[in-house]
Amino acid sequence: MAETKVLPKRRRLVAKPTGAKDKLFFRTATAAAYLAIVLVGLILAFLLWRAWPTFEMQGIDFIFGSTWSAVEGEETILQIGPMLWGSLLIAIVGIIFAVPMAIAVAYFIEFLAPTRVAKVATILVDLLAALPSIVIGLWGVEIFAPEAAKWSMFLNETLGWFPVFSNESGNFIGTPFIAGCIVAVMIVPIIASVTREIFSQMDRDLINASIALGAGRASTFRRVIMPTASGGVVGGVLLGLGRALGETVAIFFVLNLAFDINLFNVLESRGGSIASLILSKFGEATTAEISGLMAAGLVLFVVTLLVSTLAAYIVNKAQPWRKL
Repeated sequence: MAETKVLPKRRRLVAKPTGAKDKLFFRTATAAAYLAIVLVGLILAFLLWRAWPTFEMQGIDFIFGSTWSAVEGEETILQIGPMLWGSLLIAIVGIIFAVPMAIAVAYFIEFLAPTRVAKVATILVDLLAALPSIVIGLWGVEIFAPEAAKWSMFLNETLGWFPVFSNESGNFIGTPFIAGCIVAVMIVPIIASVTREIFSQMDRDLINASIALGAGRASTFRRVIMPTASGGVVGGVLLGLGRALGETVAIFFVLNLAFDINLFNVLESRGGSIASLILSKFGEATTAEISGLMAAGLVLFVVTLLVSTLAAYIVNKAQPWRKL
């Protein structure tokens, strides 16, 4: 009679940690992750609580109106339309300047520079990201703004027939163009860092095959690298956009705040920024104004949160190996 062989039990993959140290680490990391979510929720709840009187009083005009008046004895009108649009306009100008520079920096570090040069360039880009915004703001108002005003005059003289580059006041200081350039300096490291990470994950055999088939570097970049990395690059751009929307001090130094909607005249000396509005008015604000500033902060917080969430989604779609 044949002897029956008993098969060993099939091993099961254990998803959760089993050791004491692993359990402690797992629980600590989980608590930290949930704490971050709770903090965001508490911030939203606090801003909503402080901003609710303004939303009740102003309604939808708070977002789309263009008047800010909190004089005692008169009707209080708090509206942030010019500031909200101004924040978007400055961010768009900054993105237009920052994206080509960031992609060029990432491409140079990853594909062109020798190893030592690439390491030094990476450190310098990271240092630029670490500079306090007040330092960049002081540099902008003292050194960059006078030079940028000359560029603005040149653009107005050569392309002034196009509405975007028109200027009727004759003053080229304190424009969204200058503020956008300052913002570009601040978000280049963010976009370059994400783009460099995407480039580093690409299959080098794919790039080498393109070059071996006779394609030049420019053609390979345009037809191979960018189509493959486009999703991650867009995610980096959106992260930079979120940073640009929330910039405060640097824009406050170089922009002339005005409650007059500047739709697209980037060379006119008037513009808006929600963050800079809060900075300029919070110190001497009345009780009603504080509620209005809290409401403005809530609007900016929600917009920035949506942009950052969209960026994270796009980056994860572009890097599916992160889920493995």
